Amino acid sequence: MNFIIPQVEEKREVKFFKMVKKLIFQRQMCIIRKKEEGARRMQNGNRRCRTGKGWYVGIGLVLLLALTGCQKREDTGNQRTPSPTKAASVTETLTPTTNPETVLTPEPTEPAEPDGEQQTEARLAELLAGMSLEEKVGQMFLARCPEDAIGGITEYAVGGYVLFKRDFEGETRDSVTEKLKSFQEASDIPLLLAVDEEGGTVVRVSAFRAFRDAPFASPQKVFSEGGFAALAEDAREKAELLLSLGISVNLAPVCDVSEQKSAYMYERSFGRNAEETSEYVKTVVAAMKEAGLGCALKHFPGYGNNADTHTGIVYDSRSYETYTESDFKPFLAGIEAGAGAVLVSHNIVQCMDADMPASISEKVHRVLREELEFDGVVITDDLYMDAIAEFTGEEAAAVAAVLAGNDMLCCTNFTVQLPAVLAAVKDGRISVEQIDAAVLRILRWKAELGLL
Repeated sequence: MNFIIPQVEEKREVKFFKMVKKLIFQRQMCIIRKKEEGARRMQNGNRRCRTGKGWYVGIGLVLLLALTGCQKREDTGNQRTPSPTKAASVTETLTPTTNPETVLTPEPTEPAEPDGEQQTEARLAELLAGMSLEEKVGQMFLARCPEDAIGGITEYAVGGYVLFKRDFEGETRDSVTEKLKSFQEASDIPLLLAVDEEGGTVVRVSAFRAFRDAPFASPQKVFSEGGFAALAEDAREKAELLLSLGISVNLAPVCDVSEQKSAYMYERSFGRNAEETSEYVKTVVAAMKEAGLGCALKHFPGYGNNADTHTGIVYDSRSYETYTESDFKPFLAGIEAGAGAVLVSHNIVQCMDADMPASISEKVHRVLREELEFDGVVITDDLYMDAIAEFTGEEAAAVAAVLAGNDMLCCTNFTVQLPAVLAAVKDGRISVEQIDAAVLRILRWKAELGLL
């Protein structure tokens, strides 16, 4: 095929063929990028570079339009006919190097490996699916360690035990370590083993010289002697001691804001305002988390200066604004620092639920989940306390606690309360879906603590 191009248009001809070569070059680069980055392009929407007819038709149209403007003029003296050799070279330049019917597709790639979190979730879901209903309900009980601890594990499949002073009195480090090891060996699913080692008036382990030369001091005293740095070191020392014995959870810190020295919770609290208490909570939670020890923020939604729920029902008449501007703040600080659990008090908080103790109130739990956005494990305070015993029966309290939204029930008489919850699931009062959601949170916490 011969192209007739006027001599005066030679510059335009050169420019045109440069443009065509540039288009071809760009197309070739697209093909190269296609091969090298196929997997990435698939993730971004499977955008594909094609070499089909449409592309070549487009190039042909560009060529035709350009050549039409270059046809010979009436002045025949300026016309020039290119040699067949030159025409052939142009045709050869435009010849595609691949079959125009071919559509390039990315080379197949191996599916991406799931990350560690996804693998853990899949493993926990598989574990949950293989559990019987009795095992699931058992996981929801953090029971006071009984005399026959092994029997409680093998018969009821409890999720964990809370240890008290009696479990350490007369013992040594080695004897406690061996005892707790035997508990774990008897359980198909690793147990949460917990204590209240707050410091000050509430100590379970360090109360005995076999475990520490002196009991841990209260948070107020530690702070007065060394500030927040001393509190962080104190939390690390507690974690080291408890973990060395096989204890995985410290039911602390106390997050209650209490500045009234005569109040029941004052000595156990940080004894300062919400902002300083929040800094205290953040400091000790971060230290425990770094050490690998679990913790529980208590006593939600905030004890304030109220009386002792161990001895009777307590009504809290403070406004909701008081909670948002003060009591919630330390809990939020602990949640943001990575606390795995929150323990709920038995106070009847009238601005949230005037009828039910917080521990068995669905409304209070909704505040914790939705307002404070906590997605970890929620635990009741001990259901054996008089504040609950005077309000309702043991069996009803356990069922109400699950219906309210608790994941774990801290209790003493688990041989009565566990069967009551199991019966409520079987007769439809509690859904299996709610049990599964709670147990999955428990298993996730255990995995975070390195137990699973």
